[in-house]
Amino acid sequence: MSPVYVEGMSACHQRAADSMVEGAVQNGGLYIKLGQGLCAFNHLLPAEYIRTLRILEDKALNRRYKEVDALFQEDFNTTPDKMFRKFDYEPVAAASLAQVHKAELHDGTPVAVKVQYIDLRDRFDGDIRTVEILLDIVKFMHPSFGFRWVLKDLKGTLAQELDFENEGRNSERCAEELKHFKFIVVPKVFWDYTSKRVLTAEFCEGCKINNVEEIRRQGLSLKDTADKLIRTFAEQIFYTGFIHADPHPGNVLVRRGPDKKAELVLLDHGLYEYLSKSDRIALCKLWRAIILRDDAGMESYSRDLGVKDYFLFCEMLLQRPINMRELGLGNILSREETAYMRDMATNHFDNIMRVLKALPRPMLLVFRNINTVRSINIALGAPVDRYFLMAKSAVRGWGKIQADDTRVLPSFRLFRWLWTSWENLKFECALRTEMMMMSLTRSLLQVLSFFGLITLDQEVYQYLK
Repeated sequence: MSPVYVEGMSACHQRAADSMVEGAVQNGGLYIKLGQGLCAFNHLLPAEYIRTLRILEDKALNRRYKEVDALFQEDFNTTPDKMFRKFDYEPVAAASLAQVHKAELHDGTPVAVKVQYIDLRDRFDGDIRTVEILLDIVKFMHPSFGFRWVLKDLKGTLAQELDFENEGRNSERCAEELKHFKFIVVPKVFWDYTSKRVLTAEFCEGCKINNVEEIRRQGLSLKDTADKLIRTFAEQIFYTGFIHADPHPGNVLVRRGPDKKAELVLLDHGLYEYLSKSDRIALCKLWRAIILRDDAGMESYSRDLGVKDYFLFCEMLLQRPINMRELGLGNILSREETAYMRDMATNHFDNIMRVLKALPRPMLLVFRNINTVRSINIALGAPVDRYFLMAKSAVRGWGKIQADDTRVLPSFRLFRWLWTSWENLKFECALRTEMMMMSLTRSLLQVLSFFGLITLDQEVYQYLK
C-alpha cells in the first residue's frame, strides 16, 4: 500500500472515531458503555479507534452541580455539601452511568461518592429501544449482522447497573470471595450514605491499570501487575462463578501495597454475571484441553457448553488462531495471525453468530471479561503468558470445585490442598511431556531430512520452524 493510501485511511479512521466519541458523549449512558466495549478489541480495530475511544473509560460526561443537588434532595432530602463534611462538586471521574466526586465524612474519612446522572433511569428504556431500531436497520442492510438478540438477553442485566444498592452488595460479595488474594482491594461501602442512585465508598488512590508509565514510576513490576490481574479474574471465571463483567482499565486501579508490590483496586461492581457450576467445570476442562491441544477434549467440553463448532469456539474464546501442532501461544498476534482473525470475523460471521447463540447466556459477558483482560495484558506489553496462567487457574478451580463437592472430611483444608496440588501437578507434567515429545519429533524429522532419509513437504517445514 502506498504512503498516500495509508495516510488517507488513517485520517478516515480518525474522523469516524471522533464522530463515535462525540455521539457517545452527547447521548451518554448505554452509548458510552458500547464505546467502552469496543476498546477491548485492540487486536482487531485500527489504532485510531482504540486511542480515541479510551476517553470514554473515565472522562465521558460532566454534569453541573445543580443536577447533583437535585438528585440528593430527591434521595436524601438534603444537599451533598450538608450531608458530608466536605464535598467537591468537580468530579474526579465521569463515565457511562455516573460521575464520581471526592468527599469527606464528618469523622474525616475520605470517600468516593458515585452519583448517577439524574435523567438516566428515564432515558434507559428509550435508549434500549433506539439501539434495537438501529440494529434492525443494520440487519436490513446486512442480514447476517443480527445482534438484536444479544441486546434482548442482556437488557435485564444492564438494568441492574442502575441500582447502586445492588452494586454495593456485589462489591461486598466480591471482596468476600477474593479475600484470600491479599493484593486485591475492594472499597468499603458506607450504607448510611448510599441509595439506589448514590453509592458512597472508601476513596482509593491509584492509576489506571493500562497506565504503563505511572506503574513504572511507582516502582512496580508490569509482570507482577499483569499476573495478579489475570489470576484475579480467572478465579472468578473458573471457581467462584460470580464474575465482574466490566473490568475495563478505568475500573481497575494499581497502587503500591504494604509489601511494596502491586495492589489492585477493583471498582464499579454494577455489572456482574453468574456462571453455573456445570458451566464452570466444562470451561475449566475446555481451557486445559486447549492448552494441551487435546482435540477430543476440546470437542467434548465445547459440546457440554452447547457448541458443535468447537474449533471456532476455542479460537473465539482465546481471541487468537490455534495451531494444533504447536503448544505455545503467543500473547501478541503476528501480522499473519491478526489477518487470520480479521478474516474470520469477516468471512465466518454467520458461524460466529451460531456459536454465540448456542452458548449459555452468561457466557456472553464472560467473553467480555476475558477479552478485556486480554486487551489490558497487551497494553502492558504482554509480560506474562495469559493462556498458561488461566489454564493453571482453570485446573485449580476444577480441583477446588471437586474438593468442595467431596463429602469426605468436608472441613479438612489439607484435603482440598492435596487435591488441587495433585491436579496442578498432573497438568504441569502433561504440558511438559507434550512439549518434550513435540521437540523430540522436530529433532528426529530434521535429522532424517539432513541425511536424506525422508523428504519434507512445505507444510512439514512450517511445522519445524
